[in-house]
Amino acid sequence: MFMQIIQGRVRDTEAAKAALDRWQTDLAPGAEGWLGGTYGVTDDRMMVAAVRFESREAAQRNSDRPEQSSWWAEMERCFDGEVTFHDCDDVTLLLDGGSDKAGFVQVIQGRVTDRDKVRSMVEQSSKMISQYRPDVLGGTLAVDKDGFFTETIAFTSEDEARKNEAKELPPEAQKMFEEEMSLMQDVKYLDLHQPWFSSRH
Repeated sequence: MFMQIIQGRVRDTEAAKAALDRWQTDLAPGAEGWLGGTYGVTDDRMMVAAVRFESREAAQRNSDRPEQSSWWAEMERCFDGEVTFHDCDDVTLLLDGGSDKAGFVQVIQGRVTDRDKVRSMVEQSSKMISQYRPDVLGGTLAVDKDGFFTETIAFTSEDEARKNEAKELPPEAQKMFEEEMSLMQDVKYLDLHQPWFSSRH
């Protein structure tokens, strides 16, 4: 799997969402290799789009389409300032990768100091998460060539997420969580209170 993370501050959340909805309606059917996306806007108007493709080549073919260029010209006007792109060939799924039924998504970003170890720990943690955090529906960890990572965690609801994160984890789970966090630097959290999703059916 290949993921592209697109983010920037938006002027008008509704206009940006309408443009993304139009992509789903008009352009998605012809986007070969497109799998889906997770989207949302933080309280301070930072939009995050985590878009999944079968491969980097499929994503590039989509970018090369004339209709994609026309749509992006429209979408770009929704942003207020710089838009950043992170192309990630290194993608790891947590549980089944998430769910389009999630009521809350937390995006965690930063830099990894050891991508192989982080990937291994994410894979190992799936069993513990399913046991101790029933509010977690899954997630994705995407790392670009420079070690910048974007992790999306899908929750049943924000209320459930806040309630369960306040609980004390068993020692073995706490140790794994702390070890994973020790491999990440410059970590920041972006809360998508009203996420929306798209996927190829």
